Amino acid sequence: MNTFVLPGTPAPFAWHVQPETWRTEADGSLVVLSGAKNDYFHDPGTGERTASAPCALMETQEPSFILSAYASLVGTETFDAAVLYVKASDDVWAKLCLENSPAHAPMIVSVVTRGVSDDCNSVTLANPSVFLRVSKTPNTLAFHYSLDAKYWHLVRYFSLGLLPAIQIGFVAQSPLGQGCEVKFSHVAYRCGKLSNFRSGE
Repeated sequence: MNTFVLPGTPAPFAWHVQPETWRTEADGSLVVLSGAKNDYFHDPGTGERTASAPCALMETQEPSFILSAYASLVGTETFDAAVLYVKASDDVWAKLCLENSPAHAPMIVSVVTRGVSDDCNSVTLANPSVFLRVSKTPNTLAFHYSLDAKYWHLVRYFSLGLLPAIQIGFVAQSPLGQGCEVKFSHVAYRCGKLSNFRSGE
């Protein structure tokens, strides 16, 4: 089976890169085992492009929407990550990651790619579980994280251009390792936009 449906989302998700294993659970969670040596990254130094990590995407034409999920990571290698992914094209995309840092601590990381990738490390977390959220307006995107799904911290505010349609979904990556397990639960999607990206709403 190449597609699946999660409660609370308006359309099926399709696997663009198949994981080693995956399953949906009775509570609506998605669990993915990434497999080894995979990533999404366009290296700005070398020009090398990698687009091999397991990736499940849903297309939406809504001009404004919000997608959030509680992400959990079981991974020991550097850059293992649970990812919310936004794709306009193979050359234009962005990801918000719960990632295992080089110091072997969970970290919030964002990557915005317009031909090449702009990679930015944010805060380190105490635990490898966190709420991740992507918010879209007709010509902007915002990444947030939250520890309690009440107050949301802004990670990045940016644009990928005016996009009439976009694909959004989930990635499990393990660029250097032999694989990691990620879980996405409490997945929620709604149309509309935030009134203030920086207010914590």
